Amino acid sequence: MSIAIARRVLRMESEALRRLVGRVDIKFDKAIGAIYRTKGRVIVTGMGKPGFIAQKISATLSSTGTPSLYLNPAEALHGDLGRVTKDDIIIALSNSGETEEIVKFLPIVKKIGARLVAITGNIDSTLARNSDHVINTSVRREACPMGLAPTTSTTAMLAMGDAIAVALLEKKGFKEKDFAFYHPGGILGKRLILKVSDIMRKGAANPIVRDTAQIKKVLFAITKARAGSASVVDSKGKLVGIFTDGDLRRHFETGRGLVDKKVGSVMTKNPTVIKQDRLAAEAFDILRSKRIDELPVVDDRHRPIGLLDVQDLLKAGLV
Repeated sequence: MSIAIARRVLRMESEALRRLVGRVDIKFDKAIGAIYRTKGRVIVTGMGKPGFIAQKISATLSSTGTPSLYLNPAEALHGDLGRVTKDDIIIALSNSGETEEIVKFLPIVKKIGARLVAITGNIDSTLARNSDHVINTSVRREACPMGLAPTTSTTAMLAMGDAIAVALLEKKGFKEKDFAFYHPGGILGKRLILKVSDIMRKGAANPIVRDTAQIKKVLFAITKARAGSASVVDSKGKLVGIFTDGDLRRHFETGRGLVDKKVGSVMTKNPTVIKQDRLAAEAFDILRSKRIDELPVVDDRHRPIGLLDVQDLLKAGLV
């Protein structure tokens, strides 16, 4: 029973979204142009369920380069309209277009001089008639069997809000680096801004040995550095290999003489490397795709200047 209900709701809401596509026309483009040219902020407002959608739209706008804030229409009537200036533009959400709290502040908004964009399911409503731009999000019916709970209508508003945000994002030329600037604390921000140089092991924590060094000395260097591998270089200091715990295990069966062998004879030759200016997220992708745990960091002359261990990426919070 519940499966059938869920499928019915999803079909109704997906059909409503498909019908929205045909309504995106020159009126939508003009509304986007007005928002884009706004010198102030984009203030998003809505009451009840549309109010929650308004908060999400405002948050999406803010995180994608369009300064925005949410205004509770009830609080607006008790002083919060003082936040609105003539340079701002208001996006008001109301399916009926007759929400009492929103209708009541329309004359004040007009007096302030702020422009108004209506997202409504009733283009003949008081809100629509008093708006500079109207975006039609009407739906045939709500998914609620009683036709009362905002369901399909709020889904339409949410989707249209995303369409507005993405249209503005592209119009502004918003890039990944900009997104990272506004998301420095989360995984998304770290993936877009954290570089290999920020977290790589270097100095005493980056064991480097000659290819002629005995395994026992290499193991000592690895242990002292508390690392899982050592970068192996030739006489010119260029990276020629890496010796890892895995290499030790694979050659351990050769006998006791292993510790006296030269590391150049048992190392992994020509290992995968990365430059220090690359994103740490790229390093993680390499480690995962290659199924390796360590990644030497080299300079332009292929000299090892750092080491990345998968644990370093985990500690950095990339995953």
